[in-house]
Amino acid sequence: MPQSSVPPSQASSSAARQCDCLAHVCGNAADHGERVRRYPSDMTDAEWAAARPLLPVPRWLHGRGGQPEAYCHRAILDAIRYLVDNGTKWRAMPCDFPPWDRVYAFFRRWRDHGLVTEFHDRLRRKVRKQAGRDPEPTAGVIDSQSVKADAVVGADSRGFDGGKLINGRKRHVVVDTIGLLLAVMVTAADIGDRAAAQVLLAQVAAAHHLLALIWADGGYTGSLVENCLAALSLVLAIVKRTDDMRGVVVLPKRWIVERFFAHLMRSRRLVRDFERSTSSAEAMVHWSMTQLMTCRLARLQPSRA
Repeated sequence: MPQSSVPPSQASSSAARQCDCLAHVCGNAADHGERVRRYPSDMTDAEWAAARPLLPVPRWLHGRGGQPEAYCHRAILDAIRYLVDNGTKWRAMPCDFPPWDRVYAFFRRWRDHGLVTEFHDRLRRKVRKQAGRDPEPTAGVIDSQSVKADAVVGADSRGFDGGKLINGRKRHVVVDTIGLLLAVMVTAADIGDRAAAQVLLAQVAAAHHLLALIWADGGYTGSLVENCLAALSLVLAIVKRTDDMRGVVVLPKRWIVERFFAHLMRSRRLVRDFERSTSSAEAMVHWSMTQLMTCRLARLQPSRA
C-alpha cells in the first residue's frame, strides 16, 4: 500500500534527543537507549540523512491503526542490513540491536505491505537523478541467476536447474542501464527464463511506462520477442555470443546485469536462498540494493564547509 514520505523532523522539547527517526520523534522509542553504531553494515550519518526523508510513514502516525513504534527506526534498519550483509539467523541477532522478533515483525510488515519496494524505488529514483539520469528509465537488461536453496526451502518453491546443475531457486531480475534493480521475481530453479520473463516484463512495463527497450541473452529468444512488442510495446533485443568468441568475453549491455549479480553475492544472506517464502527472498534482494544505494547517495552528498 503506497504511503507518503517521512515529514521533516519535528522540534523536540528534549535537548538530549539524538535520533530524529519517527519512532523517537512521535513514538515510544525514547524508552530504550540509543545504540552505539559499531558494525560495517550500520548506516553512516550521511546515509541516514539521505534515507530518512524517503522512509514510508507508519500507519499509526496518520491515525489508521497500530501502536507507535517502540524501537528506533534507524536501529531496526541497521539490524536488517546486518542480517543481509552477514547472513546470520534472525535469532542470532546481536543483543545491541532491538529484539530479533521485533526486527522480524518490522521486516515482515514492510514485506507484506510493499513498503520495502516503495523505499527501494524512492532510493533508485534519487540515485538516478543525482547521477544525471531521468528518474524513470527507458531501457533495461533482463537475466536470471540460479542459487542453491537451504533445507528450509520447501519442495513447492524449489526445483532443479539442469543447465546450471543447481537444486534451488532462480532470481529473475530486470535492471536499468546503470545496474539498479527495476523488478525481481523468485521462482523454483526449474522455471524457464521465457516463462518467467512473460510475467516479470509485464510487471516492469506496468510500473515503468517510459521503458521501451530491454536487452537479453539467447535464452529469451522465440515467441517472447514478438509477444513483448505486441502486448507490452517493449523491444526485446537479443545480445548473443558469436561462434568466434572464446573464453570470457564482455558482451554489450549484458555485463550490467552480471555486475548486479556480483553485488548480490557480496551480501552473505543471498549467497544461498535461506528464505521459506519467495516473497521474503525478493525482499532480501531489495534490502541488499537499498544498502548499495544509500552508500552511493552518501558519497554524492555535498561536503560541508
